[in-house]
Amino acid sequence: VQLQASGGGLVQAGGSLRLSCVASGSIFSINAMDWYRQAPGKQRELVAHSTRGGYIDYADSVKGRFTISRDNAKNTMYLEMNSLKPEDTAVYYCNFVIAIKAGDVAYDYWGQGTLVTVSS
Repeated sequence: VQLQASGGGLVQAGGSLRLSCVASGSIFSINAMDWYRQAPGKQRELVAHSTRGGYIDYADSVKGRFTISRDNAKNTMYLEMNSLKPEDTAVYYCNFVIAIKAGDVAYDYWGQGTLVTVSS
């Protein structure tokens, strides 16, 4: 299984970006799909969380500005980021909890990260 994240880039404060993450390989089911980020000198933090059942949650710092969505048929997740701030600058990582076969334990898989830079 491989995850490929894309969509990062340089944007001015107040602008928008849309990140994507697609999983490929042998996949039976994807449970959680999450976005994390890691700013320079800081620990990786959870930005947005979604479950197959439809539960969604966000870090307080992005509530009202970021929207997570998923297309289960395409094994794809998105993060719509609006009203971006310089403090949103970070490498954004996608994380899927995937079961390869029916009845198997689901494991975490990570994308390679995509850099988002917000200039003031």
